[in-house]
Amino acid sequence: MATMIEAENLTKYYGEQRAVDDLSFTVQPGVVTGFLGPNGSGKSTTMRLILELDAPSSGDVTVNGKHYRDHAAPLHEVGALLEARSVHTGRSAYNHLLALAQTHGIGRRRVDELIDLVGLHDVARKRAGKFSLGMGQRLGIAAALLGDPSTIMLDEPVNGLDPEGILWVRHLLRGLAAEGRTVFVSSHLMSEMSLTADHLIVIGRGRKIADMSTDEFIRQASGGLVLVRTPQAAELEALLSGPDVTVTAAGPGLLEVRGLTAVQIGEAAAANQLVLHELTPQQASLEEAFMTLTRDDVEFKAAELEPEEAVL
Repeated sequence: MATMIEAENLTKYYGEQRAVDDLSFTVQPGVVTGFLGPNGSGKSTTMRLILELDAPSSGDVTVNGKHYRDHAAPLHEVGALLEARSVHTGRSAYNHLLALAQTHGIGRRRVDELIDLVGLHDVARKRAGKFSLGMGQRLGIAAALLGDPSTIMLDEPVNGLDPEGILWVRHLLRGLAAEGRTVFVSSHLMSEMSLTADHLIVIGRGRKIADMSTDEFIRQASGGLVLVRTPQAAELEALLSGPDVTVTAAGPGLLEVRGLTAVQIGEAAAANQLVLHELTPQQASLEEAFMTLTRDDVEFKAAELEPEEAVL
């Protein structure tokens, strides 16, 4: 059976509001797929549709070849964290996991393993209602992994975690993907997604904006800009300029070149015996790439302050 998440023309209305708009994508096993979008873009709704917590208005979505409801033992198929606080506040972390385990015939040994894995051993017998946000996230991740599922889906799993916890989640997700599992994770922390996700699905206002590798996503946003520093700037500018190439003077001896790769520029300079002191492809950060791509899809934009307001 295929281990993946497949959405086809997925659409969801809440009254007149279209939260998800004809969304189609496939989340493949063996890689960490990041799910990105501005607030209100439909990420959480999409995840709820995958787990059939909401019914689509049209379209379809399956996990591992079946609808979620059709899996006889869903915890063994899909592990999900959508809301870390959805626990009985009077129950201990251990008993929360044990209650879930007993619905699927999972033994206490697995509960003990997960308590240790997520670092809750010292607080396992304490009431979950007293947990910090970060501790709640660790408990939610433990619950998601309880059935040793082939597909893992986490919504904002690093919220409330300290740097050590964020690093732990990164290594955990990449390790799960390396085992051949399907890993689908949303986050607002772009710097962390750039280190964790191999592939990105980006949505805005419920529509798919991008579905590509993280490297390709960043490369497209970077626009192929190369910085070149040379004492022979005028000669190099004349050499490189052409119909599909833009060369702009950015300072004394410094050129910004678009339309050619660093390799092409270096080889052209060498062939014409021009000296280069710097040849640096410029790459946007994932955050910059995300902001560029989703600029028109942000539902709530902060007002731009006038200069005199900005200093108040």
